[in-house]
Amino acid sequence: MPQHLTATREQWLATRLELLEAEKELTRRSDELARRRQELPWVRVDKAYRFATDEGSASLADLFRGRSQLLVYHFMFGPDYQAGCPSCSAIADGFDGVAVHLAHHDVTLAAVSRAPLAKLQAYKRRMGWSFPWASSLRGDFNFDFSVSFSEEQQRETGIDYNYRREAAFEWRGGQEAGSKEAEAAFVALNGADPATYQRDRPGMSAFVLEDGVVYHSYSTYARGLDGLWAMYQWLDRAPRGRNETGVWWRRHDEYAKR
Repeated sequence: MPQHLTATREQWLATRLELLEAEKELTRRSDELARRRQELPWVRVDKAYRFATDEGSASLADLFRGRSQLLVYHFMFGPDYQAGCPSCSAIADGFDGVAVHLAHHDVTLAAVSRAPLAKLQAYKRRMGWSFPWASSLRGDFNFDFSVSFSEEQQRETGIDYNYRREAAFEWRGGQEAGSKEAEAAFVALNGADPATYQRDRPGMSAFVLEDGVVYHSYSTYARGLDGLWAMYQWLDRAPRGRNETGVWWRRHDEYAKR
């Protein structure tokens, strides 16, 4: 027997219409937040960042690929990782389908990580992805946009991530799945020790190119990425919702066949 409430179709419809009003209000609030994001002031980017790409060495302006807007996903793949972060990988699974539409609307979607380009290329082939992915190894880009941190910052002074200060090296339990055990599972999946794993973090930044000048307009981190994680948007509409304890997801080629 079902362990959930059951109802007649008429009772269900009455309850559904009440929920519809709440959903419409959330949509209106989301539209307002989007407007406020777009009204944020732009900050000129004067540093000459360099990236390794499939086409060779590139500047930040080059990553726009002839368009005026650039969305960068800060993919957790540190130089010492053996593979990309499983959570970032789940998010990136949706990029290729979206990127083609964005490209026809004056927006380039790209990922940037600190791992060497050869590692990124090999992992990209493994995952079957085609979106642009640049390496910022030996550059300041990830550090300046608060998604990578030095060992000294991590162990001595603490780091500033997601617009707040974290104490010197501490477990980040709760960021993805709510426990130190969950984080330990990610460490194992990435092939890095806990401290190394935590020196790179996920995020997303937006840039605009106008009159030859690059400006930074927006960045978000941690739970601010939820809206980009298509898997959860579907689960939030499934009968049992997220229904999760700990780490259940894997890279898409690591699931047992059913």
